[in-house]
Amino acid sequence: MEESFTWGDVRDAWKCLNTMMGRTQNSVSIYTNEITCSRNGLNLFKYADDMALVANLTDDNSLSTYKQYVNTMTPELITGWFRSCDRTTTCSSGTYGLNRAEFDDLLTRVGPRIARLNTSFREAISPAERLAICLRYLATGDSFMTISFSYRVGSSTVAGIVGAVSQAIWDCLVEEFMPVPTKQDWRTIAEGFLQKWNFPNCLGSIDGKHVVIQAPHNSGSLYHNYKGTFSIVLLAVVDADYMFRVIDVGGYGRNSDGGTLGNSAFGLALKDGTLDLPENCILPGAEPRGPLPHVFVGDEAFPLRSDLMRPFPGTNLSREKRMFNYRLSRARLIVECAFGILSSQWRMYRRVIGINPAKAEVCVKATCILHNYIRRSRRSARGSPAASPDQEESAGLQEAPRIGSNNAARAAIRVRDAFTAYFNAEGAVSWQQHVI
Repeated sequence: MEESFTWGDVRDAWKCLNTMMGRTQNSVSIYTNEITCSRNGLNLFKYADDMALVANLTDDNSLSTYKQYVNTMTPELITGWFRSCDRTTTCSSGTYGLNRAEFDDLLTRVGPRIARLNTSFREAISPAERLAICLRYLATGDSFMTISFSYRVGSSTVAGIVGAVSQAIWDCLVEEFMPVPTKQDWRTIAEGFLQKWNFPNCLGSIDGKHVVIQAPHNSGSLYHNYKGTFSIVLLAVVDADYMFRVIDVGGYGRNSDGGTLGNSAFGLALKDGTLDLPENCILPGAEPRGPLPHVFVGDEAFPLRSDLMRPFPGTNLSREKRMFNYRLSRARLIVECAFGILSSQWRMYRRVIGINPAKAEVCVKATCILHNYIRRSRRSARGSPAASPDQEESAGLQEAPRIGSNNAARAAIRVRDAFTAYFNAEGAVSWQQHVI
């Protein structure tokens, strides 16, 4: 009968390993007996007759000792934590970003897409293990070599699995969890911003972030950003519930937010008027002011347009303008919080991503769609806390430069002035006088 392992067994096994690795050359030289796990007496490492382990741990040969340890581990333990634990056990969200039920549901969605056929030469890696390897990389940012040791596969195999599974996750989930917004979807988003953030006619908060990557070969200064690192740009539109509604990934790191927006498919559609946005409507309680357009809100990096509001520049501003900046920033911080949640859930953003830009783009898209998947699946339960925008900045997720154009058309200036007057009159909220 095949042995089954629980998470307690796995913890105890690693405790044995850590105890062994902490011993010096003088205290132990060879383990000649089996290493028995204290939990339930399960023998996770079998007998030393078949797999003797030399514990001659000095700085020179610690790596070779570790490799010897990897070669002695049982297949049940090394071929994936999900395979070796009980079906009723909840997996660690810090390791995979998902709980047990979410992992199983995601597997049913992407499993047929990532499955491979067994051949007479080798048994294919199962869809569950392929998905676990990909989620392990996205959730931890560990190197391919580290993950290959954990799952006893080659590092090149891990690299291929991460790219293929990330693309499959995006392809299988995008239609349901990040569809192209319709006119009714835009109206729903605007209603959410009015109810939760007191900003009417707002279609989303927009911002860009640099995803730091290893310098690509022969790329010159295309990916070199103003902070001295190499990156691709993630441009996102977020709704009032911290959900990504539109993303554009892969912009060169040297571009600003405004430049990335202008070159993106979303920016071109916004400029051409093909986004199917709702018609102008009257703000609540402000019928004499007439209808105003629906707008996106961004920071100083974006140009001022009739459909894109940015704050008033400078510091010596009137109280009315500072009030507008406060109300706009309150709605705009949603995208900052969404980026904070993203980098906390998928910790590959906390490191320099050591893969080529094309594969990094696929991984970023996979994390964004998984962000929506998790938030929607947990919406009925207790809501996830929003990350603070002023938290410690992720090493791999940095602010985009603010060098957008400041030349605005008169129509855009009139729209911003109308919102400014509204926020200081009919649209004022009770607490804003105490904030400014």
